[in-house]
Amino acid sequence: MHSKPAVPDPLQQSVNVFLQTLHHLSPHTVSAYRRDLHCLCEYCHGHDISDWTQLDARRLQEFVAWRHRRGISGRSLQRNLSAVRAFYRYLIDQGVTRANPARGLKTPKSPRRLPTLLDVDQSARLLDIDEDDTLSVRDRAMMELMYSSGLRLSELTGLNLADIDLADRVVSVTGKGRKTRTVPMGRMACSILRYWLERRRDMAQPDEAALFISRRGSRLSTRSVQQRFQRWAVRQGIDLHLHPHMLRHSFASHILESSGDLRAVQELLGHADISTTQIYTHLDFQHLARVYDETHPRARRKK
Repeated sequence: MHSKPAVPDPLQQSVNVFLQTLHHLSPHTVSAYRRDLHCLCEYCHGHDISDWTQLDARRLQEFVAWRHRRGISGRSLQRNLSAVRAFYRYLIDQGVTRANPARGLKTPKSPRRLPTLLDVDQSARLLDIDEDDTLSVRDRAMMELMYSSGLRLSELTGLNLADIDLADRVVSVTGKGRKTRTVPMGRMACSILRYWLERRRDMAQPDEAALFISRRGSRLSTRSVQQRFQRWAVRQGIDLHLHPHMLRHSFASHILESSGDLRAVQELLGHADISTTQIYTHLDFQHLARVYDETHPRARRKK
């Protein structure tokens, strides 16, 4: 006896077609959109919503509250709504509906987590690598460049030989949204990069354009960089779970502490919105508050 074929889910079908149009976005973003819209489909199935035109702002707000009660953070809910807005823009373009219920909808705010970073002494200890083997030279070059120029991990692994100019001490970086920016490189970063380029010649596959390569001579993966950085943190006695982005955070905080120029830090980091950069002013204030508590006669606790 043949089983009946599953009845197609029209909500999920339209989501699947929408996801196929997102080839211009990164696989990570598409995967996040898929999860978020799948959760919305689940909610609709449980609340007798069988057509996307039935989902209005009130019911979508109830969906957000439902997710929030299940422990989803405000930041994740903002991403949820971003996916829903994009999906409904697609539905409007397709003539399926005329209204976008996610427009103007607010999500519960969650406390902003301050990034963990290395202080200046920890940064110096991490980069004080004596080993002279090829992989150690490569790893130090990567860490020096990230700390020197505030690169994202994806920007670091995406660098090509043509992107660095050691004479002018600048690197051309392709960041989020395929936007490019030119940022300076420190003296130490340039020095170790020159040394790495000499070693790289013997490792690289023919016509490999990547600046940083693996043992096999091809472009190094982000996962490999994460593993190597954590290994060096342990070897250099850094008592933190070091992830590559920590060097970017440290770069931003140390530049801001010295200069106080938030706009310059925004440009160096490639932030589209200065509000993203302002988190480092909170870090700087934490440092000031700690100094105050430890040094002011009226703030110091009695021993």
